[in-house]
Amino acid sequence: MIEVFFDCSSPWTYLAFANLRRLSAELQVEIRWRPILVGGVFNTVNPSVYAQRADPVPAKARYMLKDLADWARQAGLKIKFPPSVFPVNSVKAMRACILLEPQGKLEAFANAAFEAYWSEDLDISEDAVLEQVCVRAGVEPSAVFEGIARADIKDQLRANTDEVIARGGFGSPTIFVGGDDMYFGNDRMPLIRDAVLRRRVET
Repeated sequence: MIEVFFDCSSPWTYLAFANLRRLSAELQVEIRWRPILVGGVFNTVNPSVYAQRADPVPAKARYMLKDLADWARQAGLKIKFPPSVFPVNSVKAMRACILLEPQGKLEAFANAAFEAYWSEDLDISEDAVLEQVCVRAGVEPSAVFEGIARADIKDQLRANTDEVIARGGFGSPTIFVGGDDMYFGNDRMPLIRDAVLRRRVET
C-alpha cells in the first residue's frame, strides 16, 4: 500500500497527486489518501517554511518557479504560481476529502479542488468555489457543507495531521510505502516506484 498525507494548498502536492495516480494505475497498487492541514505541520515541526517565505533567497526563488513550471509541463498540468490567494485556507476542502472518502469520491473532489486552485486561480476557501468543486466532483454541495461541520470530521483531520507529524513528516506530500518507508515530495516518484517493486519481490 501507498499512503499519502496531503493538503490541496501545495502545488508540489498537485503534481504528486497526478503522478501517484498514474503510478497506482501502472503498478496496480492501492493508494490510501490521508488529508491533513499542512499549516498545522509547519506550526509544529517546520516553522522555517514561514521564514523562507518572508525572506526568500532571490536566486532560489527564481529557480523554484522554473522548476515548478518544468514539473507541471512534464505532468501535463497547468499550475499558476503564486495564485492570487497564497497561502490559502484549505480546511474546508480537506475536511470534505475526509467526508467523501467512504463514498469513493475523495479523489474526484481533491482533483477538482487542485484544479480550481492551481490551474484556475480560484480561492478554495470560499464557499461559492467549493460549491463548484462539489459539482465537478459529482457530489451534492449541501450535503458536503453539512458534513464538514461535523465534529468527527474535524477530529479526523486533526488526527491525520498529528499522525503524520508523529511518523516523521514535515510537509505535504508525505508518502509512505508499506507503512514505514517515508518519502517527501513529488520528485521522489522513481524512488517510490522502486520501493513498491522491491517490496513485491521481498514478499
